[in-house]
Amino acid sequence: MAAAAASPSPATPPRILLAGDANGRLHQLFKRVTSVNQSTGPFHALLCVGQFFSPDAGDGDGGGGGEVADYLEGRAAVPIPTYFTGDYGPAAPRLLAKAASSARGFSPGGIQICPNLFWLRGSARFTLHGLSVVYLSGRKGPGGPGCYSQDDVDALRALAEEPGIISDPHGYDPVVAELVAEIKPRYHIAGSKGVFYAREPYVNDSAAHVTRFIGLANVGNKEKQKFIHAISPTPASTMSSVDIHARPPNTTLSPYISPAKSVPVEETPKRPAEDADLQYWRYDVKKQRHGEAGGNRLCFKFTSSGSCPRGSKCNYRHDEEAREHYNRNVCFDFLNKGKCEKGPECRFAHSLSDEGAVRDTKPRSERRRVESSCWFCLSSPDVESHLVISIGEGYYCALAKGPLVPNHVLVIPVEHCSSTLKMPVEAEAELGRYKDALAKYFEKQGKIAIYFEWVSQQSRHANLQAVPVPLSKASSVKKIFHLAAQRLGFEFSVVNPDGDANRARELLRSECDSKSSLFYVELPEGSVLLHLVDSNEKFPAQFGREVLAGLLSMADRADWRNCKVSKEEEIQMVDDFKQGFREFDPAE
Repeated sequence: MAAAAASPSPATPPRILLAGDANGRLHQLFKRVTSVNQSTGPFHALLCVGQFFSPDAGDGDGGGGGEVADYLEGRAAVPIPTYFTGDYGPAAPRLLAKAASSARGFSPGGIQICPNLFWLRGSARFTLHGLSVVYLSGRKGPGGPGCYSQDDVDALRALAEEPGIISDPHGYDPVVAELVAEIKPRYHIAGSKGVFYAREPYVNDSAAHVTRFIGLANVGNKEKQKFIHAISPTPASTMSSVDIHARPPNTTLSPYISPAKSVPVEETPKRPAEDADLQYWRYDVKKQRHGEAGGNRLCFKFTSSGSCPRGSKCNYRHDEEAREHYNRNVCFDFLNKGKCEKGPECRFAHSLSDEGAVRDTKPRSERRRVESSCWFCLSSPDVESHLVISIGEGYYCALAKGPLVPNHVLVIPVEHCSSTLKMPVEAEAELGRYKDALAKYFEKQGKIAIYFEWVSQQSRHANLQAVPVPLSKASSVKKIFHLAAQRLGFEFSVVNPDGDANRARELLRSECDSKSSLFYVELPEGSVLLHLVDSNEKFPAQFGREVLAGLLSMADRADWRNCKVSKEEEIQMVDDFKQGFREFDPAE
């Protein structure tokens, strides 16, 4: 096997080869790659767009999979790290089946099917030698193997938030055209049209950089059109502002017109209900860009200046209230995402209270003012006390505002505390009594409570959420949380494999410190799943609720703002809950 090129030094841009439709002709492709690498290399990676596998059914029937099988079975070697997207063709499902079955996690950087060969499945973004690469695998079609889905398209809208390289196997496709207009990559690479075409650079709306489009011909085409091309882009993170803003003399206007609405993928057959439940992991990201669930992102231009040149055509939200907070020195990332990646180093406020111009790290003498504006402090004028169902010494219970399901309960510390894991040890016993009481209450309804808590550096007042789910769904809770984690690129750790819930709380408390962000969920069988969130990780604040919304087939209720009811209805809900809970209430 030829040795792969070492990673480039930080001062040297990576050198990347691009190839069009291989159509199963891997011997010819890699022979050419080896020649180019020896004469003008080294190159650090090869990106293949278009159809990777042979379109001829004969290459996959009884013959072992043609040339592709030579590499999968070790008879031939892939010369440099190679990433492909066109996972279709008659033999593709069988050749990829083993890799698919053994794949673990989301694997945004590709599933390795043999040394140096990586399958970019579905859609995602990953970093390749400092470059941000976004891809959409498969082709437009009725669904099934080799076809991309609306989920894949929606995920890109949320995952691709910085300019980079977009790998597109399709040539012109209205769905892909919309994605490119929205993502605004520095390079757009495509295949499947059988010709080589390097377009003039074009400017992007609301972006400093230009985009270069490169279309590649089929490997071994009779017209001798160019099917391999080299680029050496400097990662944007290391570029100067002057370089990013540079526009070559032949730069043109964008060929894409910003669409007024999304172009949908063709209707695909509906998945079985159970499968749809377990696939529901993307809700936390896929609705945000176009406001399908009311969670769309803020327009920075409008928020910072009060006006936006795109007006009603802007895909982002123009919010006067957010602008007022911004003018009071509230961090834009905090307003837009609910969290700030800079954490305590940020010089702007992470609070919507009247003390917005003051950092969250307030001296003790100012704590009373913070608590007076807290939604969950019982002494605060902002607390919605009509939702309270029980008050103990260290904890109280309230119905959730905008509940996911009826009887969705929040267990909340009475004192202003950012996590239940930071509460005094003696308060744990009372928390246990409330859990026991809720378990008995839900058991009479044929349900069981799923508890979860999101603890972030920006958390102000803790709330442990208790969502009742039917007993028939209890066995699927663990599976759907693991799936959701894998698809977002992380894996849960199991705090207590023995299922001792009390021991799990002790271990969780040892993991929690003032600098840690974490999410945990308590499963019906007693085990606890934990994810320690990195400081630069974009973890969805409503992850627990959104996963359970998928489990319960109620995607439209994943955002609590879609579930709000009148105060009169809330009062009635509390009265109904109290009547059934009174016999179990530990505070009675």
